[in-house]
Amino acid sequence: MKRSEGYPGAVRVLLISTYELGHQPLHLASPAAALEAAGHRVRCIDLSVEQLDRDKIDWAEAVGVSVPMHTAMRLAIGAGEQIRAIWPRLPICFYGLYAAVSDDPTIGGLVDRLIAGEYEPELVEWVEALGDSPALRPATSSIDLGRHEFHTPSRGQLPPLKRYARLERDGEEQLAGYVEASHGCVHKCRHCPVPVAYDGRIRIVGSSVVMADIAQLVAAGARHITFGDPDFLNGVKHSLQVTRELHRHFPEVTFDCTTKVEHILEHRQVWPELSEYGCLFVISAFESLNAEILTYLDKGHTADEAAQAVALLREHGIEIRPSWLPFTPWATPQDILEILDFVIANEMVGNVDPIQYTIRLLVPKGSLLLDRPEITPHLQDYDRDRLTYDWQAGDPQLDRLHAELAEIVEADVAAEVDSVSTFRTLYRAVADAAGHSADPADLGDVEPRPRLTEAWFCCAEPTNIQRASVAGNAPVA
Repeated sequence: MKRSEGYPGAVRVLLISTYELGHQPLHLASPAAALEAAGHRVRCIDLSVEQLDRDKIDWAEAVGVSVPMHTAMRLAIGAGEQIRAIWPRLPICFYGLYAAVSDDPTIGGLVDRLIAGEYEPELVEWVEALGDSPALRPATSSIDLGRHEFHTPSRGQLPPLKRYARLERDGEEQLAGYVEASHGCVHKCRHCPVPVAYDGRIRIVGSSVVMADIAQLVAAGARHITFGDPDFLNGVKHSLQVTRELHRHFPEVTFDCTTKVEHILEHRQVWPELSEYGCLFVISAFESLNAEILTYLDKGHTADEAAQAVALLREHGIEIRPSWLPFTPWATPQDILEILDFVIANEMVGNVDPIQYTIRLLVPKGSLLLDRPEITPHLQDYDRDRLTYDWQAGDPQLDRLHAELAEIVEADVAAEVDSVSTFRTLYRAVADAAGHSADPADLGDVEPRPRLTEAWFCCAEPTNIQRASVAGNAPVA
């Protein structure tokens, strides 16, 4: 039952985000709407652009911290420790996708509740129960996949869109918004945290809710929308309905989405329509070109099919921005060199953020990869600080190469070196490790393609820059 703001049982809830890929955080706006609809009072902090405000924490009777990905979880632990040091009895809940794959004693001693999956109903229940009983430790955890009513996300307290990633296109930048038309995924790629929570299922967000959210983002200045669904074509009819509505109401607004290679090819008939509606680029997890590695990850595509997907989308004026997972226990420097050569051969140097060439496989607790016998010989101890099992590559050069490439990318980002120059430097380092010592061939068309100004690294370690940023966001004295 909806409560009024003055309802005696209303709880003051502070929601905190640490990182949502440079987007204005939907995973603050969505639970804020659910809590407000239940009559509670909500304030928000986004630590990617704000400080951990002591006044807001003093005001709060409960804290919810969004953990939609590995980077967010790592940074959330630091924020939680800062809060616990000053407010030891304040109830804290971590909610979001990564709550399902981080069943770890360190977190259990820090927070009172972990909620994954469709977290809004249980988050509201947890808040309402706080008035009846003290917080519990160690943390209780759950994965809720029940269907529930979605509320239009409440974005009024969030920092303005100008503080977040923008669409960069033809040398110009435009404000961008982020929405989700569905949650979960029908696939079970073994390195991905989504199937740990959703087990091959999806939950649809009604088109009226999605469009209401888009409308408020457009009113706030957005001229581009990112559909952040784990796979936008899991429910292809729903996706087409939403994009048709988007184009009908806001014909000048463009968009991007994420989908698997196999869906790009399977649903080839939708791309002329999506192009017409304003699709500029598609993010797709290519990960590797090595057939065995793709099998271990259960990716469901081949290297040839990845090339076909690039060509198919380009026929319709849509670019692919692939995500890569170069560093796995089974990779060699030659595998990584083949990724770089593939990027050159398909004229995608302008499509890939250099950080992608440094991504290293994470194996958190609960990962489906732990069931694969191929990884067992490589696994080492669980690292509680990094929230992942350590692993040792079969090729002894791999760890040295990873450290070298990560250092190159982070230094170049800090020095604002252009991505083409960074690519050349990376290529020389990888070729040398592979025993070729060659400069890259003609790179072809290297003009920047449409992109968001935040590099895409969903399942990656937080960078030193990110860790320093959150460390600098300690509570204001």
